[in-house]
Amino acid sequence: MIAAMAGVLASPDQDYLFQARQLQALSLAVHIPLVCFGLAFPAMVLFCEWRYLRTGDLVFRTVARRWSKVMLGLFAVGVVTGTILSFELGLLWPGWMAAFGNVFGLGFTLEGFSFFVEAIFIGIYVYGWDRFPPRWHLLSGVPVAIAGITGSLFVIAVNAWMNHPGGFELQDGRAVNAHPWSALFANSYFWPEFVHMYFAGYIVAGFLISVPYAWGFLRGRWGRYQRTALTVGLSAAAVAAPLQVIVGDMAARDVAEQQPVKLAALEGLGQTTSGAPEHLLGWYNGHDVVYGVAIPRLLSLLAFHNPNATVQGLGTVPPADQPPVNVVRFAFQTMVGIGTLMALLAVVYLYIRIRHKRLPRSRWFYRAVVLAGPLSVVALIAGWITTEVGRQPWIVYGVMRTTQAVTGAAGIPVGYGTLIVVYLGLAGGVWWMLRRFSRVPLEEGLDG
Repeated sequence: MIAAMAGVLASPDQDYLFQARQLQALSLAVHIPLVCFGLAFPAMVLFCEWRYLRTGDLVFRTVARRWSKVMLGLFAVGVVTGTILSFELGLLWPGWMAAFGNVFGLGFTLEGFSFFVEAIFIGIYVYGWDRFPPRWHLLSGVPVAIAGITGSLFVIAVNAWMNHPGGFELQDGRAVNAHPWSALFANSYFWPEFVHMYFAGYIVAGFLISVPYAWGFLRGRWGRYQRTALTVGLSAAAVAAPLQVIVGDMAARDVAEQQPVKLAALEGLGQTTSGAPEHLLGWYNGHDVVYGVAIPRLLSLLAFHNPNATVQGLGTVPPADQPPVNVVRFAFQTMVGIGTLMALLAVVYLYIRIRHKRLPRSRWFYRAVVLAGPLSVVALIAGWITTEVGRQPWIVYGVMRTTQAVTGAAGIPVGYGTLIVVYLGLAGGVWWMLRRFSRVPLEEGLDG
């Protein structure tokens, strides 16, 4: 019924649709890796401090204290990029905000409360070293970890609603009789999408944190501090990466049931097929995948756990209702390919760690860890491209097209160029900050 009413929405001037998409994509690509650190990094810092309180081992206190400064710096950068994103939502997509703000606005409001709680307590935590009793200091960091999770949770609830809208009625192109709680939190997309992003946070933060210590191993720096820090970061990523494969399967089956056209785009399935094959690599030519490797019945098996299940093809909807297939397929296969390799690396690490009670010794393993850090970010961004571009041409799936939400204002290229300069400046600032922190001498006895 909702989809049938979509035609009542008027379309503004479309001159700036491509520009608005590129500007939004740039900001998302910069901000989302920082979100991963907000999700996972506070828990890793608190774990190190907790281990210090339990064991009295000063190396854990040193790791926690040094990492807390990095946590504060990344939070500050995330404030800038997150604020920019907030403004972009209103400036670039005013039709969406005006029509449905009463439905999803609750999510952004609650995210704002989480942000302020995180900002307050992260300051208390970082500047509270040596000022609070040890246990009180540890407790002051708990709200930081909780707020980092809830802030992301509320934003992901909005995104889940965009993929599976409900909790309102449509009247004259606007949402009425809105029920924000049920729309955002009683949504079948919400938990799979949040858990998927939660594990992604630990994978990205864990592997990126491990990179400088793996690099140090390759350069001959292998003291207690380096080994301990690497163990914490790599263990977090190694536990999350294999679990992500299971969560990804759950999320993909939700897509198969709720957004069959997106699934068809992910796989380049032109026609509805029983016992549909899975194509690895290849190119969608408008009818089928060419130059790919077809695995019979695998798509039906993965999507519905039935090798003979019928999978809906792209041909069931007009071309105007289909996403850009090759963009979505490339992003999806990039995410899955990198995710699979990281899961295998994690299994190797966990096997050696559990079976032999030590860290791996192979230089090839640490070379792989150095590569896994940036590749985890590539997989993260590819996953969000899959989610967002795969929903096109809808900004609210089946209800409002992106063309109906975009601004008609001029000057977007100026904003795009300005943001490139801002983000390059932020990247330079982060690099300077991390280099400065890394050069602070360790306490005696921690580098041996």
